[in-house]
Amino acid sequence: GFKVALVTDGRMSGASGKVPAAIHVTPEAASGGPIARLRDGDVVKLDAVAGTLTVDVPAEEWARRDLASEDLSASHVGLGRELFAPFRAAAGPADLGAHVFGAGL
Repeated sequence: GFKVALVTDGRMSGASGKVPAAIHVTPEAASGGPIARLRDGDVVKLDAVAGTLTVDVPAEEWARRDLASEDLSASHVGLGRELFAPFRAAAGPADLGAHVFGAGL
């Protein structure tokens, strides 16, 4: 089997099909999802057949971990980010289709 897999709560292109991957894990870290509790050195197991991700961390330790956070305020300008800011603000979660229906745009 593979020793390395890609796990991300973001979009990705280029590596799909080359390595096992869990793409668009939800809820995202920025929304308080469990991926925000991962730390360097954690062993994450991806079972593609069962559709599961597990982390080899005792439940008590996992519950005590703070959610990692990142200050994204400096990256709101450039590369079209300002153009799409209203849509990002209004879009629902990715696991529900990132819809904007009823968002009052």
